[in-house]
Amino acid sequence: MATETSLILFKPDAIENNIVGSVLARFQSEGFIIRGIKMMQLDDAILREHYSHVADKPFFPEITEFMSRTPVIALALEGNDVINRVRNLLGPTNSNEAPEGTIRGDFGEDMMVNVCHASDGPEAAAEELARFFKDDELFSY
Repeated sequence: MATETSLILFKPDAIENNIVGSVLARFQSEGFIIRGIKMMQLDDAILREHYSHVADKPFFPEITEFMSRTPVIALALEGNDVINRVRNLLGPTNSNEAPEGTIRGDFGEDMMVNVCHASDGPEAAAEELARFFKDDELFSY
């Protein structure tokens, strides 16, 4: 298995429900290493870039409203096969389909209110990490 770094965004529901620590503990219990972490308010420009694949959809304004409701926490996690393993820990995107014991199954509500965004592949991870972190904000140790 290759060592990878993935982007995780703790969404507004995770912030509002005060579950960031519980979810982060699940990631850390898997042995993942935090390479970067910061809280930030997302603006229209970064939201349009990050969600460019759905920017022309009628539900896009709902996404931008939700994702800018509170600051988010951006997390860069490193580990062996971290991208797939994080996505398995999270469960399906639709929290209603996520089994109990997964993060979304335990804490999520629906397709959008689902605790975290996570990179879905190595190319997406590289793009997303560059979007949310400057080079000097990612650390190796």
